[in-house]
Amino acid sequence: MLVQHVMGNKPVNAIWSVTQDNTVFEALELMAEKNIGAVLVLEDNELIGIFSERDYARKVILQGRASRDTLIRDVMTSRVITVETDAKIEECMQIMSDKHIRHLPVNRDGQLVGIISINDIVSAIIHEQKEHINTLESYISGSPYS
Repeated sequence: MLVQHVMGNKPVNAIWSVTQDNTVFEALELMAEKNIGAVLVLEDNELIGIFSERDYARKVILQGRASRDTLIRDVMTSRVITVETDAKIEECMQIMSDKHIRHLPVNRDGQLVGIISINDIVSAIIHEQKEHINTLESYISGSPYS
């Protein structure tokens, strides 16, 4: 399964982002409103970072910073790992595991088109496995394929 298949199950144009000049509080408001664990940091439509719940916990709360006074530029992760839409899900799982990350921005021909989370990947794998099980059950029972 490829990333583009996972992206097909996500809402179109669901790239939630902030700028580096937004406050952490503004980013958290957006994350709560959209029920997401990370936002992309864009500047002139270019990806320059990502801000996640983990960044908030480690770079704001544990350092005694105030969310309303701290700018995203001061706490975002600026070295962002991305994948292309034709990447295999297994590759994404390996990247996420190796780098201890939960979100991967997705590009198509170098252009940002979205983001996938570990939850998206797990859900896609579960769905794919259910389809395989149904196919095998149909085969075993002699039923026509669905």
